[in-house]
Amino acid sequence: MKVLIDNGHGEFTPGKRSPDGEFCEWLFNREISHSIVAALNASGITAELLVPETEDIPLKERVSRVNAACALYGRQNVILISIHVNAAGNGSKWLNARGWSCYTSKGRTKADELATCICNEALKNFAGHHSRTDWSDGDADIEEDFYILKKTRCPAVLTENFFMDNREDLAYITSGEGKRAIIRTHVDGIISFLNDQQPK
Repeated sequence: MKVLIDNGHGEFTPGKRSPDGEFCEWLFNREISHSIVAALNASGITAELLVPETEDIPLKERVSRVNAACALYGRQNVILISIHVNAAGNGSKWLNARGWSCYTSKGRTKADELATCICNEALKNFAGHHSRTDWSDGDADIEEDFYILKKTRCPAVLTENFFMDNREDLAYITSGEGKRAIIRTHVDGIISFLNDQQPK
């Protein structure tokens, strides 16, 4: 199985920073993504960054890279997780929205199984912190028509790892505890999903 980790946004993406300018989403996403990839590879799972560049690679190119991997390895042998940090505004002021969330494309797909495994780990690792969920279809993930989720041919999940324009959330995700919990949530969720795919 090939695990692709998409570190969302790039160095010059406008607005993707905290209101005080001290937190840049692209740097955080890359730090977390590198750690996830390293932990998965150390566990014997083949994982790599989708975007090793520092600039913001367009969504169309990201999707093309994912689908090229699907063509090479078989779509059933590839999964994608896109790492982000949420924001309620345009980065100009502190706001009240907070929490962790996980997204899939609309409709029932294999991505829902992957999302459920990650969400289950989130419930354990983020105890005491708010999670944003939508149980209307029977699972915790939120369904949206995000381009990278609906245009890729493999199971694809996008996580929003709390809010960069909420002071409490930002303090948590920039702490050692918060970073470790985010990394562990993704790594253990992915491993759980892959174990579930093994023949019984």
